[in-house]
Amino acid sequence: MDIRPDSPVQDPRTLSVPPASLRTERLVLRPFRADDLAPFAALNADPEVMRHFPETLSRAASDALVDRIMAHYDRHGFTFWAVEVPGTAPFVGMVGLLVTAFEAHFTPCVEVGWRLARPWWGRGYATEAARACLSFGFGTLGLAEIVALTRPDNRASRAVMERLGMARNPADDFDHPRLGPDHPMRRHVLYRLRAGDHRAGGHLSGGHLSGGHRAGGPAAGG
Repeated sequence: MDIRPDSPVQDPRTLSVPPASLRTERLVLRPFRADDLAPFAALNADPEVMRHFPETLSRAASDALVDRIMAHYDRHGFTFWAVEVPGTAPFVGMVGLLVTAFEAHFTPCVEVGWRLARPWWGRGYATEAARACLSFGFGTLGLAEIVALTRPDNRASRAVMERLGMARNPADDFDHPRLGPDHPMRRHVLYRLRAGDHRAGGHLSGGHLSGGHRAGGPAAGG
């Protein structure tokens, strides 16, 4: 998932107000640290993890992604978290919310996304972490809608979206504007979840907030 805010890149260790942390039953969602950079780069270099993305990332590109993640927080007041399994694994991937950085029929909007290292697949961590992000987005940020997007053949991510209560309308499917007209990954599906449906599903207790948070107010779609 691409993050290209207009704000300048900023070292995450220089932020005066760090992003909040979230705790779930099994996970901690926390700001990125310097010691996350190496395992994050390994995750982004894994062809299987990146199978539904245009390419794997070099170490430099992976580090730059962390810079953009933190710049997104500096601009919007929310971003991606590093995911930790306390007492088991200090870093297993990332999850979070971002303002979609391209124009399409459904933008402006906020999307939820995740990316986990392969050893941690199949444990329900993506669903658990993303559910906490939805609760944060709807409860703390006051968003009216959160979306998720992926390739049509990414069945694993689509299953997570459906477990989160998100719904797809085939009329929302779109060609990603950052991929060329002949790119095999251009076609994407879109899932949506509105705040009222989230509350009706009883999901607002998905995570517990701790640490500092500087909210930028309800973002686009809020």
